[in-house]
Amino acid sequence: MDTIVALATPIGRSGIGVIRLSGDRALEITRRLARDDEYSPEPRQTTLKKIYDIESGEVIGDVIDQALITYFKTPHSFTGEDVIEISCHGSPVLLRQIIDICLKLDARMADPGEFTLRALANSRMNLSQAEAVRDLIDAQTRASARQAMRQLRGELSNELQPLKDALLESIVVLESALEFVEDDLPEVQAENVKQRLSAVADGVGAMADTFRAGKLLREGLKIALVGRPNVGKSSLFNALLGQDRAIVTEIAGTTRDQLHEKFTIENIPISLIDTAGLRETADTVESIGVERSKRTIADADLVIVVLDGSQELTLEDIDIIKSEAEQNKIVLVNKIDLISAEGTKQATEKIQSATKNSQLTIVEVSAKTGAGLDELERAMIEPFSLDNMGDSTGESGFLVSDARHHDLLLRAKTEIENSIDLMEQKTSEEITLVGLHNALRYLGEITGETTTEDMLTRIFSTFCIGK
Repeated sequence: MDTIVALATPIGRSGIGVIRLSGDRALEITRRLARDDEYSPEPRQTTLKKIYDIESGEVIGDVIDQALITYFKTPHSFTGEDVIEISCHGSPVLLRQIIDICLKLDARMADPGEFTLRALANSRMNLSQAEAVRDLIDAQTRASARQAMRQLRGELSNELQPLKDALLESIVVLESALEFVEDDLPEVQAENVKQRLSAVADGVGAMADTFRAGKLLREGLKIALVGRPNVGKSSLFNALLGQDRAIVTEIAGTTRDQLHEKFTIENIPISLIDTAGLRETADTVESIGVERSKRTIADADLVIVVLDGSQELTLEDIDIIKSEAEQNKIVLVNKIDLISAEGTKQATEKIQSATKNSQLTIVEVSAKTGAGLDELERAMIEPFSLDNMGDSTGESGFLVSDARHHDLLLRAKTEIENSIDLMEQKTSEEITLVGLHNALRYLGEITGETTTEDMLTRIFSTFCIGK
């Protein structure tokens, strides 16, 4: 295969940058870079070498850097091929120059995820482990990083294997009956097969049921702050983030476009969106912001309707609350530092009465003083409680976090259950086996045994270049 090269560290200035080569000519290219034809490094040992500009004919002055070079010999490397890692100074200009030299020496730029794809092709890992590399890089919290690491270590594969083995045993029994038994499968044996298949379906279903928790850890929640202009959305946005990210003024309509920032609550990533105030306006720019706000509201996992507690409840406030009837919603009474405790209580009662909804989640805060923010954070994640799934931090059990895995698990479960129904109806083994083979194929697609090339292309296109 071609020898590939890519920057393995993020683009930008840094103390150290790492360039990775993989392929049959990785060591030869490194010898040319170091102008040392006798260079034979010990595998997994790091050596300090000068890196030369190969186009320079000078003896002095053509050294472009000194680098630490580490050699990983096939097959004991990440990709299963000869791999060289060049750790040099992290100047973008220097890194680009070294990569350009490698390209002139007949390496080519790696495609997104190609190093990991080669590891998959060379049986250094399975597909679910390869996807875990991407998830580990993209992890936003310690809990999501922990889950990705568990998948990288093969926990998903280990949990799937007994289910695949049990499914295969049932297939073998039915295939044997189809080939060698003229009469129907004995009732006792058929009942054993159905029980075994039912246990497999339950196991697959249990794994699929962890997806809600896994997705929450991996992707987090999208939460939108909405309300009339000047009710304190931007002040609340800054208070939750703990920094002055949004511009706050007394002028209504200051926020004309959305602001997005991320933070975490109890290991759950939160994408917080400050939206433009909802009102009718003749201002073209502000009206565009209002329309964007409405689209954002529709896509949000949770909407926080912000009200000004120091003012009387308006028809616009009520309309905004009612317009989000189908969504998870918190009604937030802001600026409680400007009113008494009795005034806060009255504001809550007015909201419930005006909306004719006593079940509304209403939280009182002061974005200015920080009062009530802890209660607000608890309320933000409460609608997504995962108590029925165990530990929401993902520390006590492995969670399925990939939508592709979840879809394949559900498909496999459905096929197994359909096959059990066919057995109950005394349908021929030949028809029953179709669904079981489909289920086995779906489970195999999770770890890559039966995945198509098109699917691999789509998966690895989401990786960064250096991985």
